Amino acid sequence: MMKVKTVALLHPGNMGATIGAAAATSGARVVWASSQRSKATHDRARQAGLSDVETLTDAVRASDVVFSVCPPHAALDLARSVAEQNFSGIYLDANAISRATAERIGEIVTKAGASFVDGGIIGPPIKGAGTTRLYLSGARAQEVANLFSGSMLDARAIGGTSGSASALKVAYAAWTKCTDALILAIRALAAHEGVDKALLDEWALSQPDLARRSIRAATMATPKAWRYVGELREIAATFEAAGLPSGFHNAAADICERLAPFKDRTDPPPTVAAVVDALCASSEKYR
Repeated sequence: MMKVKTVALLHPGNMGATIGAAAATSGARVVWASSQRSKATHDRARQAGLSDVETLTDAVRASDVVFSVCPPHAALDLARSVAEQNFSGIYLDANAISRATAERIGEIVTKAGASFVDGGIIGPPIKGAGTTRLYLSGARAQEVANLFSGSMLDARAIGGTSGSASALKVAYAAWTKCTDALILAIRALAAHEGVDKALLDEWALSQPDLARRSIRAATMATPKAWRYVGELREIAATFEAAGLPSGFHNAAADICERLAPFKDRTDPPPTVAAVVDALCASSEKYR
């Protein structure tokens, strides 16, 4: 078991920056590459106390462990970029991807000389102990978990089979991401049919939690919906590979694509009415 001195965090998004800060509690130096990154990313990295080494090449060459925390659609390309540097440490992919994609990433990085650990994050960006879990699988999963032993991140090694952590993340997100999209689509359908008020009245009688859930989906999930598209496609592919219908999650991905105009809009947060209007308006494009 090697002593981890330096960790590369690629890239410090809202989630990744807090993962990097948690890794630093072990005493490791956490670096990132600022080249071609936005001002918002610079600000997050600085607030998290990460050290800027400017380029991906310098970050990889300096590090014992590389953490990939990026949008799902970018995970394969990022793994290829790291593999091109002949990285021989531990490569952790902690993205919302299917087992099949995780296995492809594992093949890419191990062929170049690295050890692969598969990860799946459940919970929000870390703000306190007990809110966020990092599930890990692979032969060296426990070594990665040990990096976070003194931090607010709950890191759990769940086995030596790469892909298990991603499979768990997919199974979990298959409910959370899909139901947010579904309930907003239902509100849009009711509005289109002119029965939204009647639906809310019936929910108040028989399903009193659903109105609150639709409001929460509009205010909390809609600004992040653009990030869910790739994840939902990965979930759909996982269902299909298991011989299960993939339509639930491909449809949810379509809903999230239609919510792209709300990208990162939190002030003021989107309302159900605004989301319904956007979904109903966009439906004309797909007829």
